[in-house]
Amino acid sequence: MALLRRRKASEPESSDNDKKQADEQQQEKGKEKEKEKEKGKEKEKEKEKKKSTRSKWSCIDNCCWLIGYVVVIWWLLMVLYNALPPSLPQYVTEAITGPLPDPPGVKLKKEGLKAHHPVVFVPGIVTGGLELWEGHPCADGLFRKRLWGGTFGEVYKRPLCWVEHMSLDNETGLDPAGIRVRAVSGLVAADYFAPGYFVWAVLIANLAQIGYEEKTMHMAAYDWRISFQNTEVRDQTLSRMKSNIELMVKTNDGSKVVIIPHSMGVLYFLHFMKWVEAPAPMGGGGGSDWCARHIKAVMNIGAPFLGVPKAVTGLFSAEAKDVAVARAIAPGVVGNELFGRQTLQHVMRMTRTWDSTMSMLPKGGETIWGDLDWSPEEGSDCHTKRDRNDEVHDLTNSSAETQRPTEKPLARYGRIISFGKDAAELPSSEIVMSDYKVAPEGKSLVTSNASCGDVWTEYQEMSWESIKAIAEHKLYTAGSVLDLLHFVAPKLMQRGDDHFSYGVAENLDDPKYEHYKYWSNPLETKLPNAPDMEIFSLYGVGIPTERSYVYKLSPSADTCYIPFQIDSSAEGGNAGSCLKGGVYLAEGDETVPTLSAGFMCAKGWRGQTRFNPSGMATYVREYLHAPPANLLEGRGTQSGAHVDIMGNFALIEDIIRVAAGAKGKDLGGDQVYSDIFKWSEKIKLKL
Repeated sequence: MALLRRRKASEPESSDNDKKQADEQQQEKGKEKEKEKEKGKEKEKEKEKKKSTRSKWSCIDNCCWLIGYVVVIWWLLMVLYNALPPSLPQYVTEAITGPLPDPPGVKLKKEGLKAHHPVVFVPGIVTGGLELWEGHPCADGLFRKRLWGGTFGEVYKRPLCWVEHMSLDNETGLDPAGIRVRAVSGLVAADYFAPGYFVWAVLIANLAQIGYEEKTMHMAAYDWRISFQNTEVRDQTLSRMKSNIELMVKTNDGSKVVIIPHSMGVLYFLHFMKWVEAPAPMGGGGGSDWCARHIKAVMNIGAPFLGVPKAVTGLFSAEAKDVAVARAIAPGVVGNELFGRQTLQHVMRMTRTWDSTMSMLPKGGETIWGDLDWSPEEGSDCHTKRDRNDEVHDLTNSSAETQRPTEKPLARYGRIISFGKDAAELPSSEIVMSDYKVAPEGKSLVTSNASCGDVWTEYQEMSWESIKAIAEHKLYTAGSVLDLLHFVAPKLMQRGDDHFSYGVAENLDDPKYEHYKYWSNPLETKLPNAPDMEIFSLYGVGIPTERSYVYKLSPSADTCYIPFQIDSSAEGGNAGSCLKGGVYLAEGDETVPTLSAGFMCAKGWRGQTRFNPSGMATYVREYLHAPPANLLEGRGTQSGAHVDIMGNFALIEDIIRVAAGAKGKDLGGDQVYSDIFKWSEKIKLKL
């Protein structure tokens, strides 16, 4: 019984244990549930992470796929373009633009024209490639790579090193110590300026259509940075041109060459024609009849015979119309960012070592370009838009004039530089002009060039009093602007005076004109004694071109700054005004005013004059500018712009016809759209 009682008494204890166990089990189950919940949360977080990572990667994948699709489609289109017959792309193009004319070479080949006279191309400033032959350590890896022309990659990779190697010695105008940059040779020197941007390539391709090849075409490349005579001193470029022309005549059955210079190359070849006949050692010793024996015609394209006003602003403030506009829109970019700081100062320091730039300063002074209250183009409309169906004036008499009723714009072109819009417009009698040369002397802008480093220019040697006096002088003509440049850049102009001249000769028989400094100025030298030779002036018209400028003092407080700049805020005030962004515009090809390109062939050399004693025939051939109608036309086949005209079909056709044997009269004589003959008659020049 006792045993039974004990067992009964122990029953409650066991139940308590069971409860405890049950509670423990429940707690364990709760913990397990919490763990499961935590695991679920972790899984959800992992899923969210995976979703987020998937979304990120899907965006990148989509971009990659998109790029891949574009590349594949482009590749397929290129394959199709090259695989399909040429007629299909042409059909599509013609469906959009209308029937395309045959290129001049194809057209003239159908007419039976063939290569006859060898041709020599003479490139202008900046369009010829330059390559490195020796340099400083910063230019490692650039041996025989183009520093000028091509992709210009080194400008962005190492700009200051590039400026250093493109600059010349400021005292001699030749190579700095340890640097040799030379002109690229062959047709590739100037066929393209940059990938896709043609210069001579279109003309070369069209000449090839009628049979021309390397042995009948020669690119007379030269280092366009140095003075004309120094190209012979350093590189014997003039001697090599002479030898190549003689060889081409000899190997082509005695056929004389046709010379085709462009832009500054026109002035370079003028220098050559005097050099080749002058006795050694200054000249080539070819004799007085060398040109008559070797040259059929000189077909000058975009010729700055009498210089260009924008050469003045390039030396004075390292700018022109486009730079002035860019400076007004984004002063920080133009002024600082490309070279780290002071971009224009670097440009000025570099270009002021290029003596060739001084060859294009205006020649003839006020006689040609006008004075404070007169200019040949006065009364003309700088914004006239002519139709191609307008009358073409075939003028072979220099006294002929074209009449166009236009309202006289308020443009006193003779004032190449005016400080302030009022000074540009008021009669000279109402303007008080001080003499900047007698300004009181003061301290220079900086006492040493240490603070300016590599951007030191001659402006830092001037005092603020002298700078203000220049602005207070108000007006500068083509004559007085040379004195101004001598005042602000004496070292630069001293080199220029050794190699170039800008006046009008009183007596061309004076022995002083036998010096080479006069040879590239058509107003201070004679054409060769070659009566059968022909001179052409081929240039575009119908594009407003820089003629004179409104200036102001620069607001910069930097002691290394350029103290003068074009006042881009100066506007004419009405739609017909010739004043745009501080620049007075006149007729021209966007770079060379018509007056400079056309005067010598229209009057200065027309007939037997003291500048053309043998009376060789001269022709003016103008090409009215028409911009491309759409993107498929590229730079256009009817462009009159200074460089784009090299792809003008009408100009190319004229050149090919002359190269194939035609004379100027076979082309129809003069072809004139502008008032060049009328302006030429206003110029009172002793002939």
